[in-house]
Order: sequence, then C-alpha cells, then structure tokens
Amino acid sequence: MKIGCLFGTFDPPHVGHVAIALHMLRTQGLDRAWLVVTPQNPFKKEQMLSADQHRLAMVRLAVLGRQGLEASGFELDLPKPNYTSDSLRFMRDRWPEHRFDLIIGSDNLAVFHKWKDAEDILEHHRLLVYPRSGFQGHLAASIFRGHPGVRIVADAALLPYSSTEVRADLLGWHDVADRLDPAVLSYVRRA
Repeated sequence: MKIGCLFGTFDPPHVGHVAIALHMLRTQGLDRAWLVVTPQNPFKKEQMLSADQHRLAMVRLAVLGRQGLEASGFELDLPKPNYTSDSLRFMRDRWPEHRFDLIIGSDNLAVFHKWKDAEDILEHHRLLVYPRSGFQGHLAASIFRGHPGVRIVADAALLPYSSTEVRADLLGWHDVADRLDPAVLSYVRRA
C-alpha cells in the first residue's frame, strides 16, 4: 500500500491540513493519507502545545468520514527528541509491506538540508511538496529541488491557513469557523 504521511503538531488541525492530505491522496497515486500527530518539533522548542491526547482527538475528528484519510498517533510513543527520519525508519520496520511518502510544505523543503538524515529520507521515501504562502521563491533555491525523489505538486491549492494564526484567533475570540471542521471547533471550545 502507498501511504502519504503529513506529520504535524496539528494544534489545531485546520481545513488546510485535510485539504492537502485529500489532494495528495487523489492526485499522487496514494492508497491512504495519514495525518501523523507529532510531539514537540525539535526546531520549535519554544512552542507551547496542547496535550498529545487532545491533538490526536482533534485529528481523529478532522478526518472522520473522509475516505482514505487516517489519524495516527504512533509517533507520540517514540523516544524523544523525535526526528522525522527516526519515525520513518520505525515505519519501514513496523510496516514493511507499505511504501511511505512524506508530504511537506515548500517551507520545509527550503530547510530540508537541515533535517536529520535528509539524504536517508530521500533514499527511502518520496517527498510530495505542496506550496506554502511566501515560500514559492525558496523552492528554486532548495538544493533538493531537482532530486528524483522530490515531487513539487504545483496544482495543490495555496492555502493561507496556519495553526498558529488559528490559535491566536481563538484566544482573541475571533471567528475561525471557516478554518476548522465543526467537530474540531466544538472540541476546542469544550476542552
């Protein structure tokens, strides 16, 4: 089975996350797309996160009823600090019958050379890169742009959503109904 993996803290998961996962599922020959809830990003140690169980619960609500999308929390149980290369290695060992593609934004491709074991990731996994606002110019500068394991998915919608902005708007009591699944918004308001 070919599985595309969109890793993220998903605090909260917004409609852009789901739209990107669905787009990759429909256009890149994937059988499934997993939204993998991650622990603290080693590059964002100062970021405050909601509890793991809340973030996983929100992702489960965000993908509920969406054919081919699944929420995964396996990475939360791996040793810390958590790096994508270690998680992908775990996935290859745990599920050798599957092929895993890594779904990342163009902002991540711009700094992919700084990731732990970037070359090892590209040796075993295809990168499916979607556009992120403000990072289109960085794609040309990426040393991995022409790599055969990197696919720029130019027809993916450029979505202006950011979990950081959604959190700020929630704190300021601004309307976020257009950016969160109704079930996720209801969960956020209850938690």
